[in-house]
Order: sequence, then C-alpha cells, then structure tokens
Amino acid sequence: MISMAVKLYSTTWCSFCRMAKEFFRDKKIKFEDINVQEDQEAAEEMIKKTGQSGVPVIDIDGKIIIGFNIEEIKKTLKLV
Repeated sequence: MISMAVKLYSTTWCSFCRMAKEFFRDKKIKFEDINVQEDQEAAEEMIKKTGQSGVPVIDIDGKIIIGFNIEEIKKTLKLV
C-alpha cells in the first residue's frame, strides 16, 4: 500500500491527465485530483511550484513531476 501524498494537477480536456488518473486507479494509489481549469487558486499554486502552466503536474510527497512521466512516477512511488 502506497502511503505517499499524491496530488494531480489536471484539466478535464487533458489526455495525459486522464492517463495519469487511470494509472493511479489501476495501481490503487489514492490521489487528490486538482482541476486547475476550474480552481484558479490551485492553478496559481501549481505555477508557483513549477514555474509553468502545463498539465499534468504530479506532486508526490513534495517531489514534482511535470507531465505523465511513467518511469519517474514509478520510481518516485517505489514501484520499480
């Protein structure tokens, strides 16, 4: 069981965001889905953390992964 805090900054139209959500659900990893399209405060928080506005941005216990980088996600979650 993964006990890390996982936040996914996403939008409804982003295909890579959908892939990330599917990955977390398939692996039974709890995550907080933060829709930056609908939440301006969250969008600003994401930009402050990363310096950019593209999604998805994944925050795993404070480690930021920009984009759906499956290998980096697995490594950070210690799934490899």
